[in-house]
Amino acid sequence: MASKLVIVSILMLDILAFGLAVAAEQRRHKARVETDEAADYRWCTYDSDIATGYGLGAFFCLLASQAIVMVASRCFCCGKALTPGGSRACAVVLFIVCWLTFFVAEICLLAGSARNAYRPKYKQYYENPLPSCETLRKGVFAAGAAFTFFTAIVSQVYYICYSRARDSFRT
Repeated sequence: MASKLVIVSILMLDILAFGLAVAAEQRRHKARVETDEAADYRWCTYDSDIATGYGLGAFFCLLASQAIVMVASRCFCCGKALTPGGSRACAVVLFIVCWLTFFVAEICLLAGSARNAYRPKYKQYYENPLPSCETLRKGVFAAGAAFTFFTAIVSQVYYICYSRARDSFRT
């Protein structure tokens, strides 16, 4: 029987990670060009940097959730043998898919957080064109949120299939 405590804890962490990733997408920083007419130069100013913290929070919540699932299932390869059958086959496929979606979500969240934190600081004089105020591309945190959602679903089903195959094993 799948542990209700494990299911609830990974569900709560995944929901928190998803919410933080969505919040990071909504709050990613935006840039604008400021002009100083007297000194004859332009520069970029950026608004709040809260999205970096949200992205990192989502990263660590998803990491904790994945760790709980893997410890509870003994990373699929350790522990007693599983009963051959549909539950074990489903658990094998879901184990692989769970890790793939997890890696994509973590890469999106970490890369989005790192890129959002980057803020070039330089002055550009009027002779040159407008400074390039680099910002995070729209949708990076949203992709992380989407893959966090997929990871949440797949990890829940994986844990249930794993528990079903483990519990039906007869020694």
